[in-house]
Amino acid sequence: MPAILRVATAAAVAIGLGLWVSPSPVSAQTYGFATLPPGTLNHTTATAISKVLKEKGGMNVLVQPTAGDNVIIPMVSRGEAEIGISNIMEAQDGMERGQKDLRIIVAAHALRTPFFVRKDSTMRTIADLKGKRVTLGYSAMRNIDVASRAMLASAGLTEADIKPVLVPNVVRSADDFISGAADMFYFAFGAPKVREVDATVGGIRVLDMDEKGMPAARKIMPWGYLTQVGPGPIFIGVEKPMKVYSFDNVLLTHAKVPDDIIYKILDTLEKNKSELVAVQPVLREFSAEAGYKQYGVPYHPGALKYFKERNLTAKALE
Repeated sequence: MPAILRVATAAAVAIGLGLWVSPSPVSAQTYGFATLPPGTLNHTTATAISKVLKEKGGMNVLVQPTAGDNVIIPMVSRGEAEIGISNIMEAQDGMERGQKDLRIIVAAHALRTPFFVRKDSTMRTIADLKGKRVTLGYSAMRNIDVASRAMLASAGLTEADIKPVLVPNVVRSADDFISGAADMFYFAFGAPKVREVDATVGGIRVLDMDEKGMPAARKIMPWGYLTQVGPGPIFIGVEKPMKVYSFDNVLLTHAKVPDDIIYKILDTLEKNKSELVAVQPVLREFSAEAGYKQYGVPYHPGALKYFKERNLTAKALE
């Protein structure tokens, strides 16, 4: 008898004898995890987290790719997905636009998002983009457009100083760069797409951002800050130690998700960090302590309980 038939027969006998025990409600429920398209850093992060929650926490988590952050925020706020990942700007804007049930679980890691150009280009700094074709618009990721404009402002540039190439999201930004329709692209370090572009065009370089331009950048986007990076496997295109534009990437949920589920998510992720890093190296910096920060969006009560039991206090933003 084939194995699958033996299993089905055994199950039928068990049901007939009253011996069948249905799965528990927790194990039977599927939890949606809304994220960006495949190839993005956030998709890889969601994949790593979902894998750990499934294998170590017994939670059936399903990754749900979307077109962009402006889809993720309402999905999570309405309860169409129990978990989401997005940048803090999108989360804050969502709250201000009426997504009142949105809640933060924890900051996952910093998003380090430079401008990339071809390695054989003469461009070295953001100021060198003057007159060049620069991806902007980001109709499905509106705050990425704000971040891009902030980065341009750090070099004294506005939309009038460049040739805008309108794109819906960061994946299209990279694809337009590959095709030659744009002279640069915007993406986060650690995303598979960055490695793909590097291999396809024969090498890429990160444009240097002048720290003196940060006051101008913060007038456009207050959530951004600079972090130090150096040459390495994750930081493709970095030729020397430098500072790059960064902002926080947060895990989100909605207010009606049970407290014990959110508590379990945090506990499982902290206890299995090595498993997370094996899939998504940028999660090396993840921890409940580092990820509990002062934001305008409220935290979920289950997360607050987890932080309180560990005597953690919310840190001010850098």
